[in-house]
Amino acid sequence: MTTYTLTFEEADGTQKELVGGKNANLGELTSKTGVPVPPGYIITTEAYREYLDENKLNRKMKNKIKELVDPEDTKKLHEVGRTIRKMIKEGEMPEKIKKEIKERHEELKQKLGKEPKVAVRSSATAEDIKGASFAGQQDTYLNIKGLEQVTEAIKNCFASLYTNRAIYYREHKNFDHLEAALSTAVQTMVDSESSGVMFTLDLRNGDPNTITIEGSWGLGEYIVQGKVTPDTYFIDKETLEIKERKVANKKIQLINKPKEGTIEKKVPPEKSKQQVITDQQIKELAQHAKNIEQHYNFPQDIEWALDRKTKELYILQSRPETVWAEKQIKIKGKAKGEVILKGMSASPGIGHGKAKIVHNVEELHKVQKEDILVTQMTNPDMVPAMKRSSAIITDEGGLTSHAAIISRELGIPCIVGTGTATKQIKEGQIISVDGTHGEVFKGIVEAEDEEQQEGPVPETKTKIYVNLGIPEIAEEVSKKSVDGVGLMREEFILATHVKEHPLALIEQGRSEEFVQKLEEGILQVAKAFHPRPVVLRLSDFKTNEYRKLKGGAKYEPKESNPMIGWRGCSRYISEQFKPAFKLELEALKRAREKQKNIIVMLPFVRKIEEIKEVEQMMKKQGLERGKDGFKVWMMAEVPSNVILTEKFAEYCDGFSIGTNDLTQLILGADRDSKILADLGAFDQRNEAVKQAIATIIKKAHKKGKTVSICGQLPSIYPKFSEFLVKQGIDSISINPDTVERVKRIVAKAEEKNA
Repeated sequence: MTTYTLTFEEADGTQKELVGGKNANLGELTSKTGVPVPPGYIITTEAYREYLDENKLNRKMKNKIKELVDPEDTKKLHEVGRTIRKMIKEGEMPEKIKKEIKERHEELKQKLGKEPKVAVRSSATAEDIKGASFAGQQDTYLNIKGLEQVTEAIKNCFASLYTNRAIYYREHKNFDHLEAALSTAVQTMVDSESSGVMFTLDLRNGDPNTITIEGSWGLGEYIVQGKVTPDTYFIDKETLEIKERKVANKKIQLINKPKEGTIEKKVPPEKSKQQVITDQQIKELAQHAKNIEQHYNFPQDIEWALDRKTKELYILQSRPETVWAEKQIKIKGKAKGEVILKGMSASPGIGHGKAKIVHNVEELHKVQKEDILVTQMTNPDMVPAMKRSSAIITDEGGLTSHAAIISRELGIPCIVGTGTATKQIKEGQIISVDGTHGEVFKGIVEAEDEEQQEGPVPETKTKIYVNLGIPEIAEEVSKKSVDGVGLMREEFILATHVKEHPLALIEQGRSEEFVQKLEEGILQVAKAFHPRPVVLRLSDFKTNEYRKLKGGAKYEPKESNPMIGWRGCSRYISEQFKPAFKLELEALKRAREKQKNIIVMLPFVRKIEEIKEVEQMMKKQGLERGKDGFKVWMMAEVPSNVILTEKFAEYCDGFSIGTNDLTQLILGADRDSKILADLGAFDQRNEAVKQAIATIIKKAHKKGKTVSICGQLPSIYPKFSEFLVKQGIDSISINPDTVERVKRIVAKAEEKNA
């Protein structure tokens, strides 16, 4: 039997194909969660399909869609959308559907005792689901009254399945237009004294133990549109206590008027700075949010309203939260589907979208937000495009390549060393990237949810730092519960801010430009984390990387093995590079005059003589160890550092173990070799490497020096973190996206070794 209409009570989450995502959620909320939902009824997708059939629209629509060869052709997109919407609006509602709508509307009138004002909302079959949020793609009509207006609004909703943005979005997500269908909700309007949205996590940082509530006077549309700054309340999910409140100055509101409909009105001065709901109502809303999340077992984005006359709180809608929640799922799930390519897992998570093949920097404009960047290997010029990407795939590179390091820092899924990605993947192909497991899938695939960790993130005795190279994300990363920056890579600032070889700038008389840009990048991070320490590693470019900077070919030799060539401290003390190193020190000195939380770290120190000479150069530049709190650390990444730890300790205040280079040099294995990685030859958990780490910690502590470690290993292998804690490591520096995971691992290890 065909079903054209349902009440909210008759619908549930199993009927998304019949009622769409939004209406399925309304049905669930009404019948299964116990939260108050304004009453109403549903026009099903069967009614929508019948409407198209009766008006003989399917073939006409299909032919029109075929005209849209390129969805980026804005002019054609608008023309196609406008024509299809006109076709649908001009159709006639079949009598059998009109009859059912009339019956449902009469039932609603009897329930309320009057002719209600209603909102007629669109509910698409692919809307409000995990992984494909089509919310906002279709239209809503407010203040509708009477059967005739309701019927017309339903037809307009049907047409809105073909708004320009909806057509473009389906093209982008590779959904078949004619497979999509639309249901509508006819829902009693709440005369909102105040309204807003709430999320079952902290919108600032994704903390699942906090509920965020936003509210303003009148209707909630102005919050979504950004026309008003709402009140914001942060509530402890367990106790429902209000942890933090920010009451805004709300100068305007959108309200309902019987004749005029929705109009903008000034908020009276005496109300503009008042809370829009009481503390008791905040707790009541928070309890509703808890109930809804417990029902769905997934973080929620919820709309609410307070009735002006009855002072009742209503839940208008709930959908999966698609920003922070997706980030959490990406790391904890495993994708399933048709694997088309494999590579090395460089940065965890799952991303999907259109593949954009980039052969050189001139093609970077092709990469738009949520596209997948596919290239031979990334370089610093590609960072802006990398930020826009939902995932990254490279032909070449290993776990310490530019693509791998930057992707982990940005929290973007990444696979490196595929060998053939740029040839095997087609331009514009819809794919999914599982960076956790190194697999590329055909089409859009979902992650299988795995058990998620619960409870607050624990504090640890072991300091937890973050690795950072991109100053622009420092402000956001600084909000995380970390003890500072354990590895700030200066060479990334040089690559993205300076972009030119320092010796070339000196020759051109532009030394001051170099110093200012470097100082600016350093200060951006130091200020964001103040007063927490920021460990700045001085430049550690290899010759091949310096050659890529503008003007670099003139000053850099071609080495057969740059990884163990002219780099680190040996570069600083060489006569040809000393002028450039002095500029680095000048930038550091200026930055430290403004921010005392900067600790300097020296990379790749092969010999005692090198660190002694570098310290003398720093002293001449006005940077003296122990003076004005100035500290010097060194990377422990060369076997000589292990053997002579106590001697090196005489010239530094701390060590940071670099497991990538240390493993490479102990095992004689190229860290960027995919072949060796596949054979397991490059293994940072090798017993020889672990013994070297244990030796450094023991000897350094004997001399009263602090020891840190930087790299992705502690976030990937819990047992390695346990090993570090057992050895007494002072701090661990990790990628920003793994802070919570590592803190939990370290806390357990500390408890075990207590």
